[in-house]
Order: sequence, then C-alpha cells, then structure tokens
Amino acid sequence: MHDGRGYLAAILCAALCAPPGSAQTQPAASPSSAGQSSSHRSAYRSAQLQGDERILHALNRFTFGPRPGDLETVRAEGLNRWFERQLHPASIDNSELDARLSQFPAMQWSTEDLLYRLPSDAMIRQAADGKIPIPKNGALRAVYIDQIDRYELRQQAKQQKLETASAEPAASRMAGIDGMAERPETMSAPPEPSNDMQPAVANQSNPVSMASAQSAPANSSSREVQFTEAQIDNMLLLAPDLRVARLARMNQPEFDAFRRELTPAQRISLMAGLTPGQREVVGALENPKHVVVDELCEERLASDIYSNAQLQEVMTDFWLNHFNVFLHKNDETPYYLVSYQRDTIRPHALGKFEDLLEATAHSPAMLLYLDNASSMGPDSIAAERAARNGKNTHEGINENYARELMELHTLGVNGGYTQKDVIQVARVFTGWTVDRPQQGGGFLFNENRHQPGTKLVLGKKIKERGEREGEQVLHMLASSPETAHFLSRELAERFVSDDPPQALVDRMAQSYMKSEGDISTVLRTLFRSPEFWFAGDYRAKVKTPLEYVVSAARASNARIDDLQPLVRALQGMGMPLYGSVPPTGYSWQSSAWVSSGALVNRMNFALALAANRFGEPSIERLGLSAVAIASTDGVATGAPSGQPSAEAEEQRLESLMIPGGVSLSTRSAIVDQVQNPNRPDASQNRALAAVARPLSPAQAAKNLEKQDQLIAGLLLGSPEFQRR
Repeated sequence: MHDGRGYLAAILCAALCAPPGSAQTQPAASPSSAGQSSSHRSAYRSAQLQGDERILHALNRFTFGPRPGDLETVRAEGLNRWFERQLHPASIDNSELDARLSQFPAMQWSTEDLLYRLPSDAMIRQAADGKIPIPKNGALRAVYIDQIDRYELRQQAKQQKLETASAEPAASRMAGIDGMAERPETMSAPPEPSNDMQPAVANQSNPVSMASAQSAPANSSSREVQFTEAQIDNMLLLAPDLRVARLARMNQPEFDAFRRELTPAQRISLMAGLTPGQREVVGALENPKHVVVDELCEERLASDIYSNAQLQEVMTDFWLNHFNVFLHKNDETPYYLVSYQRDTIRPHALGKFEDLLEATAHSPAMLLYLDNASSMGPDSIAAERAARNGKNTHEGINENYARELMELHTLGVNGGYTQKDVIQVARVFTGWTVDRPQQGGGFLFNENRHQPGTKLVLGKKIKERGEREGEQVLHMLASSPETAHFLSRELAERFVSDDPPQALVDRMAQSYMKSEGDISTVLRTLFRSPEFWFAGDYRAKVKTPLEYVVSAARASNARIDDLQPLVRALQGMGMPLYGSVPPTGYSWQSSAWVSSGALVNRMNFALALAANRFGEPSIERLGLSAVAIASTDGVATGAPSGQPSAEAEEQRLESLMIPGGVSLSTRSAIVDQVQNPNRPDASQNRALAAVARPLSPAQAAKNLEKQDQLIAGLLLGSPEFQRR
C-alpha cells in the first residue's frame, strides 16, 4: 500500500464500520416499530432533520450525490419545489447531457441495426457459413471480412488442437509397444484465411477505400507484419477520413499488427479528430461487440453523472436492478440491453408500475435472460407436430420467468403463491418468445407454442385467450396488495434504511393501491413522511460501488471524456454494470459493501480521480490553480507568503466537495497524513515537505496542487462521503 492509503484506510474503515451519524454527532435511537400508529410517528417527528441537513439528505437519497453548488441551488428554489420538478423529468433541461450522449450514436439504433452494423459472433458465424449476406462495400464489409478471418482462424486452431490430442494417444500406444517411438512432431501452423474477399474491401469504388497505401498480403501472419515508426507516423498524420479509410483497407493480420505496434500515446493520436461514427468504425474493425458493451456502460455512467433529471436516473438504476438482466447471458444480450435500458426501463421509471411490468415482460432481453423465449407448452401445436415427426425436442415449459415474476418482480418470496401457481403462470406465458433473436428481432407471441386450456393462478381462472392470458396475469400481479407492500419495502430500503419502519412501508403501499401503482405517488408519500427525515438515518446507508463512483465524479465536478476507467473501477469494486448473474440483482444492504478490501479499492479510485488520471483533462479544477491558491485566506505559520496551510485547504475543499462536512477525527486524520509525509507508509508524499522550504512560484504551485489532490482524494475516501 502506497501514498499513505494503508494507514488512512485503516482509520477510515474503522470509522465507516462504526455506528453512522451526522458529521458531528451520533444518531438518535431509532423509534421502535412495535407500537406503530400515532406514538410511532411522533417519535420520528421529535428527531427531524432541519435546515441544510434536510436538503443534503434529499440530495444524497434522490440523486447520485450533490455537485458543488447544488445545496445553494436547492435552497434558493425550495426543497419541495425541487422534488416535484424531479418527478417530472421531461420539464428539466438536459441539453448538456444530450451533447455528451451524442458521442454514442450506436446507442440510438434499433437492436436489429446494432446486430447488423456491429455484428455479434453469431452474426459472423452465419456470414461465414453463407446463411446471411456479407455487406457489398464500405467499412462495414471490412468489419465482416476481418471478423470472419478471426473466426476461421479460431476454428482452425480448435481443429488443430483436436487433431493433436487424437494423435498423442496413438503415439503413446506405439511407444508402449517397442519403446522406440519418437514424440509426434508439432503440427505446422494452420493455413491463413483465403484472400478471395480482400480485393472487394480495397475496391476503389468504395468511398472509404480511396487511400493509396500498400497493404500486406492477406495470407501473411500478424506476427510477420511489422510497421516502422515512419509508417506509423505517416498513418497518424492522415486526415481523419483518410485514416479511417486506410484502416478499413487493411486485412485482418495487418490491422491487428498495426494496433499492437501502437504506444498508448499513438493510440490517442489514432483516434484524435475522429467523429463519433468514425470512432465506432475503428472500434468495430477490432471487435464490434466490444463497441456495443463499452458504449452501453459508458452511456449509463454519463447519464448517472451528468443528467439534471437525477431522480429519473436513480430510479432507472433501481428498476434495472429490480428487473435484472445479466450482460453475458448470451451473445445477443448486450445488444438487447441497449433498448432495454433506453426504451423499457427509463421511460417508465416514474410512471405506472403495471406499464413497466408489461414492458419488461415483452422485452426480448428479459425473455432471453429468464429463458421464457424457449418455453413451449407440452400440448401445444408445436409440441404435437414435433411428436408426429419423431423429433426428440428438449423444449418444454420453462418456469424461470414465471418464478421470478412472482418472487422478485411482484409478490415477493412470501407473497402467497405456491409451486402450482408457478407452473400455471409458466403455462400462461408459453409462446411469449423472440423473433429471430440472433438478428435482433422483437417480441413475438407464437400461438403454436402456447399451452391451450384454462389455467388457475392464485385461485383465479385464466380462460384460454392466447397472449391476453399473460396480460391478465400481469394486471392481477401489478394490482395485488402483496405487490404493493413488496415494492414499497424495497423502495424504502433503497431510500430510507436497511430496515425501514413498517408504518412507512404500509403508508407507501396504501398510496400504491390508491394510485393504481403510480411510482411517483409512492415516492411523494415517502418524501412527505416523517420517517424519511429521521435524523438518525442521516448518512446512515453505505453507498454501493456504483453510487460511490458516480457521486465522486459529481462531487469533484469531473469532466471525464473517457468513462472506461470508471467502468473498470466498478468491476474492481465487485459491482460491474449489468454484471449480476442471478436475477436478484445487487444488494441494497450496507453490509454487502463494507470490507477492508472494498474500502482500499475505493480509496485507490478516489486518489486516482483527484489526481486527474482519467484523461486530459478529467477534472474541472475545484479552485486548485495557483490563482485560487493565492487568493486563499489561511496561511500556515512558517510557510511561504501567500501559500495556504493544509488545514485551510482541507476546510476549503471540504466545503466544496462535502457540504455536510466531515467529523473532527476524519479531518484530523487527513491533515495529519498531509503534514507528515515522512510516515513510512506515505513515501510518495515526502515531496510535499518542500512546501515549507523556499521554492520558485511555479514549483510551490505544483507542490500545493499535489497536496490539494491528495486532500481531495482523501475526502472522497472519507467515511462521511462513502455514506449517503
């Protein structure tokens, strides 16, 4: 552990694991829920948050964390008015976010277009086998040709491995007979893919193939292709459109060799000046599926960090977790997740729950994830045809979606249903499938796969009506009191506490039933309840890794152009986006995210973010420049004139990044870490000791900036910031 992180992480870990409270005091005791009713409410009303703490509590719970200046903005607008505006995201100006999202043009395509223009492995296999046509010209043809080449090489390598494995036992048997057999010779490298299709890529009629440069032979190995520094420099000096055209003309071995030769700085130069569409072309030439996954995750983080409609984004995150779909379920899932997030979850995040439930039930992403797309009734027309033709099909009723629909999406594990209900609901949803999933088709109700006859669900008969049977069951589940309580508890757990008061849950459930499942109405009830404003819950919940990373970017006013480091940081913290394999999603419980290892990962991320390591520039300075330093009031005794003390800078940055403040112990630990750079576990900070010696103005400003980056990173790693 370097940079003092081991020393400080131990202090902060102990503080984070301690009972939560405000920055200065321990929380009041939580009122007992045993009494419920009026005495229960009066106990909460006696310990209500007031003033700025009330605003900060709302900002920490209903957004991904305040940005510098948000406290003052909400104070001026009025907390109630601000909350009502958040419930109506269409009325909020999000032009800045829209400009950022324009960097991901593929995220606006249909699933079918995504799979065609950024082909999956399955699409490439079909193209290689002649089942779908290869695009006739342009960069897209180059993408297909390169990916087919890579696919065929993988197939040849597999065949070589099988042949080698089969040859070794025979050789071993011969060695056992006469003891003189030699070890089989290593097989020669597989033949390179044919260059039959290469001339079509370089056809001069192709508008993206006009650059005149010599390509390596198509049958040359990428290990044999080499580029001189002069060739690389000439390539990087090309205009953006010619640069992309030249890349598109390269055959697969040449392209792979070129990419491998580039230094990190040259990779940046390669992409410099390219339009978002051109960037997607270059990415697709290397791996089109990675383009989809990367943009899917980056677009989500961009929305979470920069959207002004924060409550909509928080609720989008909530419902994406509630209706979890695992990114790597199959080859097509990343492509379907684009529409799932954009068209299914976000537009319904604050509307009627039944509309959201209907949308997820019809979503190909959900139907594929929980295997309902393959579910077929045993007495269906399709099953009878298969039996007549002597086909031994393994398809039948799949109960996965039916079970999770009741257990996780609506009624809850104790919602009063039985295994018989699961089977009946599974029968209802037979035939709910996906049209041509490998090519991005949409929802399809296949009558031939639907189980005929009447079903009995939760004691109610469901008459045979095809697709309408499923819609009837969805309505029945969405309007159930058990669903109202299950969702209300889950929302209260997310927004209030790990063990929310039952009286609050009951009140939210009543609002759900009266409003016919209107999510905004339920949230409004929560916002107006005394339990939400209980002082003992102020900074009581530990942020999930996603909440932590996004809130850190917001608190530091980060302008991050490349969001991939944040995506990787979430993976390191154990919460990759769309990475929950089980349908339960990630836990909202604080205990799931508190461990010494997890806190060290967070500290590392915080220090890297504050040190501006996520791009150039990644941080819009929070007054860390020499101009701001010169105007700071606090000056350390013995320090050069005009230079602030560590205490003064800590207080200045604390007021900007953590307006609710930190505890005295946290503040002392941060200042001590900065003022004692010779501590054995803080070797890198010894340079900060130079602040106390006479230095040139430029060097002094540089040292102070390093100091302020350290302070900012430690503040972002503080227990107060890691709670919400």
